[in-house]
Amino acid sequence: MFERLREDIQSVFHRDPAARNAFEVLTCYPGMHAIWIHRLSAALWGMGWKWLARLVSNFGRWLTGIEIHPGAKVGRRFFIDHGMGIVIGETAEIGDDVTLYQGVTLGGTSWNKGKRHPTLEDGVVVGAGAKVLGPFTVGAGAKVGSNAVVTKAVPAGATVVGIPGRIIVKSDDELEAKRKAMAEKIGFDAYGVSEDMPDPVARAIGQLLDHLQAVDGRLEGMCGALKDLGSPYCAKDLPELRDEDFACVKGKDESKAS
Repeated sequence: MFERLREDIQSVFHRDPAARNAFEVLTCYPGMHAIWIHRLSAALWGMGWKWLARLVSNFGRWLTGIEIHPGAKVGRRFFIDHGMGIVIGETAEIGDDVTLYQGVTLGGTSWNKGKRHPTLEDGVVVGAGAKVLGPFTVGAGAKVGSNAVVTKAVPAGATVVGIPGRIIVKSDDELEAKRKAMAEKIGFDAYGVSEDMPDPVARAIGQLLDHLQAVDGRLEGMCGALKDLGSPYCAKDLPELRDEDFACVKGKDESKAS
């Protein structure tokens, strides 16, 4: 019991920089109080004391503003930050090291008996106001963006944003390396451009870099073929792009990032 308590407190320190000491966590973190009350209600539920379990759960809801059904299964080092308005349904399953922020709903889309709430595997993070609805699995290490509405399974490590939830596909390392090499070749500073951000401008720039990479490769191949045929033609070097010409653009990007 005390080992689990110590583990819970340490999980707060790892994920909340505002936590200052153990006494503050014990007395001032409603997310922790909700989890401890849930453990009691879940134990009563497992022993068949259904009404008493629901009563304890309802007391926890009144005290913390967090509603966790006694039938829900919760793993170790579960962290609820702020917590007000969280609802976790009866057949929800939560793995180890999961983090939920305020206003999250792990709900169902059916009134039928049986599994109707989601399963969150280890290390999942669900942002404030998100709704995860249905009997599917959110894979280990996945992230659900704030206010997203997710109704389909999420692969491990993916990020889901929007209504309805859509998965942001990350580029593979080889493609990112090619884009970076082309950006450096033409003098483009790709600061802040990343495929894990749902930015249409960043996505368009990435596609332009892919196109330039293909054109560059084709021109090099044509130039090599002409040389093999004995042609004296030699491609001219690309004009240099000076950093000072892009200083204004860079300054705006940096000010937005800060």
